Amino acid sequence: MTQTVTSRISETERPTGRAVLRGALGRCPACGEGRIFSSFLKVRDTCPECGEALHHQRADDGPAYLTVLIVSHLCAPVLLWVFVEWRPSVAVMLAIFGIGAIVASLAMLPRIKGALVAFQWARRMHGFGGDIGPATTVPDPASA
Repeated sequence: MTQTVTSRISETERPTGRAVLRGALGRCPACGEGRIFSSFLKVRDTCPECGEALHHQRADDGPAYLTVLIVSHLCAPVLLWVFVEWRPSVAVMLAIFGIGAIVASLAMLPRIKGALVAFQWARRMHGFGGDIGPATTVPDPASA
């Protein structure tokens, strides 16, 4: 009797924490030197410094959802506190918190997207070096 075992190509370890921090700072998750974005949210195809392929990333709507989640959870308690403490008019509240939410979202969105792309790179997701070698057949030790 034989057993099919899939062997993984041995590659160097990719520390997730360091890669995510580099991505959040807008740097290449592999080298930490090259810029990951060519414009505000456009991820480069390759790192200009080390040549690491970044075109595999599949961030899609994840960064936007996470940004809305974080900004709303930060703004809601502050909004409630400001309203209870000072009772400003509705127009003032809309103006201040509307602008604040927009600024916070624009500041956080590229950082969250960079971190998400770096997380995908570190975990070898979506073609970031997660190639699996050919299946090999080895004898089953129980049948020997």
